[in-house]
Amino acid sequence: MNSTRETASRRGSRSALLGVAVNAVLALIKGSAGFFGNSYALVADAIESASDVVASLIVFAALRVAGRPADKNHPYGHGKFEPLATLATALFLLGAAILICVESVREIVTPHHAPEPYTLLVLLAVILVKETLFRRVFAIGDEVASSAVKADAWHHRSDAITSAAAFVGISIALLGGPGYESADDFAALIAAGVIALNAVHLLKPALMELVDTAPDPAIAEQVRNIAAKIPGVLGTHKCWVRKTGFEYYVDLDILCNPDASIRQGHEIAHNVNDAVRAQLPVVAHVLIHVEPVDDYGRRSRD
Repeated sequence: MNSTRETASRRGSRSALLGVAVNAVLALIKGSAGFFGNSYALVADAIESASDVVASLIVFAALRVAGRPADKNHPYGHGKFEPLATLATALFLLGAAILICVESVREIVTPHHAPEPYTLLVLLAVILVKETLFRRVFAIGDEVASSAVKADAWHHRSDAITSAAAFVGISIALLGGPGYESADDFAALIAAGVIALNAVHLLKPALMELVDTAPDPAIAEQVRNIAAKIPGVLGTHKCWVRKTGFEYYVDLDILCNPDASIRQGHEIAHNVNDAVRAQLPVVAHVLIHVEPVDDYGRRSRD
């Protein structure tokens, strides 16, 4: 299980570092093009990319910590650092959206020149790069079941969205001529709203994991099915599952013959634990409670 967690942490960390490198380069290119090309939409896009650099660094640091094994002070591991990173990246998105809104309004009320045509070429390249990066990073996040990596991927998608909005706004400003100079600023304002919505979308799963909300019921069903096939298990009762970082922890009640010895019940529980962890590598531990049942299939204590 340690190797699974370490592999997930390593893959997620690499994707975060890739995001840092790409965003740093794009922030410099977009900021320069926006400043010299009279486009605040492009400058706003650069701000979003700069916030992505910070967010990706947070994700990288959190994933490195989340990949550490359990210790004396963290007997359940360090997995909670992973949803904390998701929370932080979502808050960075919200902060970027607010900053872009404020600056967009300021630019709208301030007379300025129309953007330069070459800014459209910059934006086309950015949209292609960021959408490709989003798909790659999101796929990794899906494979390793990491909300932080998925949140980092959504930063890339948000960047692509702001770039697309800027492209539309600049196009309107150039085609409309005098009087349409602020079209790209309005586009930046719309893009900020999209970024804020994405941030809110990311906040919910992070908060749910931090408060131990039950994950997909299919996981509990898989655990029950595996346990039911173990010799000596007559059925299952409670099955609670919670996600901690890359791993799942399970509390399971199994029903056994009331005449079985303590040693037999212990062996059955061990067999269930081994089978579940072997067939579901994402499960780190199964805490099993053995309950006796009478001849009618009811729990004896009932």
